[in-house]
Amino acid sequence: MTQGRPLLNRRLAEFGTTIFAEMSALAARTGAINLGQGFPDTDGPEEVREAAVRALRAGHGNQYPPGPGVPELRNAIAAHQQRRYALTYDPDTEVLVTAGATEAIAATLLALLEPGDEVIALEPYYDSYAACIAMAGATRVPVTLHPEPSTGTYRLDLDELRAAVTPRTRLLLLNTPHNPTGTVLTREELAAIAGLACERDLLVVTDEVYEHLVFEGEHLPLAGFPGMRERTVTISSAGKTFSFTGWKVGWITASPELVTAVRSAKQFLTYVSAGPFQYAVAEALNLPAGYFETLRADLRAKRDLLSTGLAEAGFEVYRPAGTYFVTTDIRPLDDSGDGFAFCRSLPERCGVVAVPNAVFYDHREQGAPFVRFAFCKRTEVLEEAVSRLKGL
Repeated sequence: MTQGRPLLNRRLAEFGTTIFAEMSALAARTGAINLGQGFPDTDGPEEVREAAVRALRAGHGNQYPPGPGVPELRNAIAAHQQRRYALTYDPDTEVLVTAGATEAIAATLLALLEPGDEVIALEPYYDSYAACIAMAGATRVPVTLHPEPSTGTYRLDLDELRAAVTPRTRLLLLNTPHNPTGTVLTREELAAIAGLACERDLLVVTDEVYEHLVFEGEHLPLAGFPGMRERTVTISSAGKTFSFTGWKVGWITASPELVTAVRSAKQFLTYVSAGPFQYAVAEALNLPAGYFETLRADLRAKRDLLSTGLAEAGFEVYRPAGTYFVTTDIRPLDDSGDGFAFCRSLPERCGVVAVPNAVFYDHREQGAPFVRFAFCKRTEVLEEAVSRLKGL
């Protein structure tokens, strides 16, 4: 304490150490299988790793890369959006490379928000959303995705979304495929969101980092809907798609005006990052379609393995349509419905680590009984985890 005031900026006072750090430390301390944090336990394609080595040896990116990102990567991102979604972006003015999607989210929200603005986010939400909204001095307004036990899925209530919009609403912050619930918004839902954004003149930021990890349905960028290209900042990254989460290479695509605004904030965060890795990710984005199909099939099988094992262990399981994660309801196993206590005791009880979903909610009671498990691990690791969980 100095001058009678806490050291930490009051906007960040509610945010302590992330739950991922706490649970990963718990896994390390107890020797438990870590199904809490969403990172793979194997590296991605060897040819992509070798591309990074070639770049390092050739001196590509060892010094500051261009502020917007190396041209090779910006061209590859634009080509990817055109090839997969028929969305055309100018790699020179409508693409910006960032230090992972995390920086893309931070730079976008810091650039576009001012104190007094409201941001609508789908709850539960990735924890950095709340922190970045707070740093911008804006107010988060959660719209809760509702669990439907009969279908084992989560549902967005479009009427609730519309009712949450006020004259102070500046932007909608969407995540599809959605972490942690695994929800993939449908064409009809996205069309309704697009109509609302145009009607109320709202900006939209879409976090699409799991775009290639869809097992049911299809991923549709909101920027492709009528009236949305000029008001949407689309965010994605290489970490989840290519299993190199430590490289921290992300990007945004948007109109020149939006990219310029975000770049104005981004230049004072990291300025630039991951120079040699940018060249490698450019090659990764040009991998043949078979790579992405194999990745999806592998993760779908792992999803099914873990989902089935969790159900057999006694959990109520919400089988995801996308992402790395399975959400479960612990109440069939624990009458208290306290996800925090359950996750903190789980390593000692059966040697597995998970994450309580309540940390992703403003309405903590809504998420209290739900727990998230990651399945982006080797098959033998998931099989061992399932065997241990059956001991519950």
